[in-house]
Amino acid sequence: MSAPSGTGPGRVLVAVYGIFALAATSRAAVQIATRFAEAPLAYALSAFAGVVYIVLTVALARGARRLAVAACLVELAGVLVVGTLSLADPAAFPDETVWSGYGSGYLFVPLVLPVVGLLWLLRGVRRS
Repeated sequence: MSAPSGTGPGRVLVAVYGIFALAATSRAAVQIATRFAEAPLAYALSAFAGVVYIVLTVALARGARRLAVAACLVELAGVLVVGTLSLADPAAFPDETVWSGYGSGYLFVPLVLPVVGLLWLLRGVRRS
């Protein structure tokens, strides 16, 4: 058995993910509504990132640990894949996503956040 994920210091994690959920989803909604033809891949990836952040926020707040771990892994994979592709082929990303350059536009918080989330979620899990 392990401690609840959305209590104590975990509330900070819920708050940070909530801020990222709001920011990424709002940004993507505006970009898709006003300029989707300019960078469809980048804006679709930003929308996907926003959905991942929403899932993480709700999962952490409700104590759905397995869903939160899965979402953190998706987020980490997204940051690493999109970050690498955006640096290797910048022409494919005419505008930045949340995960471009490993989250450099957001002070690399998107790169650090899933690692912190996984450490938080996997702390104190008993080995069987």
